[in-house]
Amino acid sequence: MAEEAPVSAAFRGVTKRFGALEVLRGIDLDVRRGEVLALLGPSGGGKSTLLRLVNGLEVRDAGSLRVLDTDVPLGGPAAAPTDPFWTALRRRIGFVFQAFHLYPHKTALENVTLAPVTVARLDAAAVRERGLALLERVGLAEKADAWPRQLSGGQQQRVAIARALAMEPEMLLFDEPTSALDPEMSAEVIDVMRALAAQHDRTLIVVTHEFGFAREAADRVAFLEHGRILEVGAARDVLERPQHERTRAFFERVL
Repeated sequence: MAEEAPVSAAFRGVTKRFGALEVLRGIDLDVRRGEVLALLGPSGGGKSTLLRLVNGLEVRDAGSLRVLDTDVPLGGPAAAPTDPFWTALRRRIGFVFQAFHLYPHKTALENVTLAPVTVARLDAAAVRERGLALLERVGLAEKADAWPRQLSGGQQQRVAIARALAMEPEMLLFDEPTSALDPEMSAEVIDVMRALAAQHDRTLIVVTHEFGFAREAADRVAFLEHGRILEVGAARDVLERPQHERTRAFFERVL
């Protein structure tokens, strides 16, 4: 019997409700180690909720979820920041939000190095060196001492990506990271994400409306609508030869 490919996240029959609204309806999905998975579909389809389940910003109502070889408990309120289970798991997961969420009273470098120093208790000098290297990696070496208010939106989001990388996560989650940016600033962020995707040294799950990124950088695409995955497969196959009628109709309107 062939050995199963390792996975970073495994959803089985996962449902999620907000009151009477069922936003995820029996999700079955494996996210493979080292792959780039793009979650596409109309707004309100459940993409961001699915992403937020992975690091405990939301919790499911039914089904099973396994993240980085760890069984995620069912039910209860969204995980508190001090919950030992999520503290340990979140050290292995980076999250880049739509909004940048940088600390306004800290420089770009201080934003990047805060968690490794205060959470992981790593050596401050070593963390500073790595923080500078990460800012250089996202094209912002010269902005290390800049305050967030001195940075453009694209620059702030690139600092947020560097911050997410600072804990050396095994998985990176992106929740529409360019939605608040104009096209030029979006291009800056997408370039950084493409470079990360090309390395395949960690798993990336990306909620996005940037179909060019999905086509060029994603290994697979999952199309969600009304809380269901209607189609999942190789990125170019789904984007260029979708099989589901609704997927075809959606891409005909937006591509």
